[in-house]
Amino acid sequence: MSFVSGIFKLLKDTTWPNRKQRWKDFISVLEYTAFFTVIIFIFDQILSKGILSIINLF
Repeated sequence: MSFVSGIFKLLKDTTWPNRKQRWKDFISVLEYTAFFTVIIFIFDQILSKGILSIINLF
């Protein structure tokens, strides 16, 4: 039973972010997601154009 009470004590002692910090974190996640989506899309386009140009040579 000390395991369960330890879990509740840990949760009680944890500092949770306030509303403003949660929104800031959420926006940061969206920004990083959009950034890496664009990078992956650009890399995919460059790669596919390169492969098609090599195929068209033959």
